[in-house]
Amino acid sequence: MREESGRSLIEILGVLAISGFMTIAALGVFNTIRDNQTRTIADSELRQIAENTKILMEMRGSYEGVSVDYLVKAGAIPSDKQPIGGKNWSVTSSFDGAAFSINLVDLSYGECEYFSATVPRWAVSVKTNGFETGTIDNCFKTKTNQVSFIVD
Repeated sequence: MREESGRSLIEILGVLAISGFMTIAALGVFNTIRDNQTRTIADSELRQIAENTKILMEMRGSYEGVSVDYLVKAGAIPSDKQPIGGKNWSVTSSFDGAAFSINLVDLSYGECEYFSATVPRWAVSVKTNGFETGTIDNCFKTKTNQVSFIVD
């Protein structure tokens, strides 16, 4: 009787299927970790922008005229590169100049939920797509969300 060694086609397909599932799971975990790291870095950058803006504008007694361009020229932020989201982010003053807002645009649903979940210590309030953050979910499923951090 002849003895054969090796694996059958079914066994090889089983191993390939298991390794495929493991690869997909690993990529999912990697993407989650990467997204969380990006959001944490952006949160830190936003806090730094808020603190630098407060220090810079404190001497004037008003936040009138504050903008990303002004902050870059004054050296409060290193560049006009957005912390997260779309390129049209902005820093604007309130009508009376007593407060300012950091406005992020073109955020994904996950980013919107992350930044809308709680008001950071350095901000007074957070607006999601123009509404005060509260119990109602104001984030859109598309990548068109806007989150504004109000700082005074």
